Amino acid sequence: MSARDQLLVLIDPVARRTDGESVRIAKDVLGAAASVRVCLPDGPEDFAKALARRGARRLVVVGDDRALIRAVAALHRERELTSCALSVVPVGAAQVLTRALGVPSGAVAAARAVLEGVERRLDLLVDDRDGVVLGELRIPPISGVGAADGASDGASGGASGGVAEADGHHPWLRSCQSFVRTLASRPSRPSRVASAPGPAPARLRVEADGVLVVDLDQPVEGVLLTPGDGGYAEVEVRRTSVGAEAAALRVRARTITVSGADFRYRADAVVAGPVRTRTWTVRPRAWGLTLPK
Repeated sequence: MSARDQLLVLIDPVARRTDGESVRIAKDVLGAAASVRVCLPDGPEDFAKALARRGARRLVVVGDDRALIRAVAALHRERELTSCALSVVPVGAAQVLTRALGVPSGAVAAARAVLEGVERRLDLLVDDRDGVVLGELRIPPISGVGAADGASDGASGGASGGVAEADGHHPWLRSCQSFVRTLASRPSRPSRVASAPGPAPARLRVEADGVLVVDLDQPVEGVLLTPGDGGYAEVEVRRTSVGAEAAALRVRARTITVSGADFRYRADAVVAGPVRTRTWTVRPRAWGLTLPK
């Protein structure tokens, strides 16, 4: 039996809990055509150990987007991505990334793609802390809970507590209770909080291959990075404008640096930060994924 027909099937614990039927179907389809060794890791440590002991077997991840990201990140840390072609059977609610990458949805179709598909080498974004991005990275605008919202929550909580603790035996206390209930039941007037503008724009400095794309003096609504083809990432910067909508700035680059006030970013399905600066570099054809022919 060839190495291609020997599989190490890692079943993510979330997949086992959320959709055991799809997990069973995937195991049956894979086991009918290949030699399968099933591993049921309970956490990241078990996951990493299973990867280290895979030998010559092809790696198949049964799980959602986070399970795939975890596998790629672990192999990248061990510097074994170039020698390991991944396959994935999407199981779970989070399947945005796998669908975008071209993995079929449904346990049967995805398992057949594992058996009959071909490896495709894909670019990878790697940051200066060794984090990886498979699909897309978004830097949203900076936002926070307004002080008025917090004050409103505190006031309503205090009022309801006062009514609950009042002694109803005295007429004047009953009058106070009635007055408070009346105020609480009135429809609220349109407030400044409800009509307040959306999240404040971010002030970020974005550089692509050392060339300044946007500086701190130009507020932006967000930044989008995606691994492209041929060793370049697609960079899109949406600027904030007054009046007419500003056209997005789009460039291609191998290295992108973003800096500014503390900002958070979403890399695939994971939110990271806050950070002051981060650099992402494209690794061409860094990892392999089995996809339908």
